[in-house]
Amino acid sequence: MRRQNKVPLGALAIIFLALAAVAWIIFLWPSGSKSVVEDFYEYESEAEFGKSWDLLSSEMKLRFPNRADYVQNRSHVFLQHMDVETFQYDVGRVKKVKNWSLDKDGRVHKTAFKIPVTQVFNSRFGVFTLEQDCYVVKEKGEWRLLWNYQFE
Repeated sequence: MRRQNKVPLGALAIIFLALAAVAWIIFLWPSGSKSVVEDFYEYESEAEFGKSWDLLSSEMKLRFPNRADYVQNRSHVFLQHMDVETFQYDVGRVKKVKNWSLDKDGRVHKTAFKIPVTQVFNSRFGVFTLEQDCYVVKEKGEWRLLWNYQFE
C-alpha cells in the first residue's frame, strides 16, 4: 500500500520560492552595490585612482572625462596638498532610493542605492573626517558609482 504525502506539493513549492527569495535578497541584492563602493575606496586608499575612475558611472565620467586628469587631480589634492599617504574608510548601510538623479538636470534613475562613506585622513593638517553619500546604479549590467551634485 502506498503512503500518502502529508504536505501538498503546492505548499512545498511556495516554501521553496520563499526561501529562494530570501536567499536572493541576503546574498545577491544589493550586495554588489556595496562592494563597488568598497572597491572604489580601497583603490582610492591605495592611490590607485585610475582603477577607482574605472568604477565611476558614465555620468560621472562626463564630469571627469579624462582618466589621467582625474588621477592627477585626486593625487594632487590628497597626496600632495594634504600630505596623506593613505586613509581609513567605513562603508555604511545600503538604502534603496527611487527616482534619483545626481543633479537637477541629470538622468533620473528609477532605482539607486545610497551608501554613506566616512573617510578618516591623517594629514599635515591633523586628523579630519570626510563624510559623503555615494550612489550606485546598474549600468550595462555593472554596478557604477556616482556622487551627489544637487547643490542647494
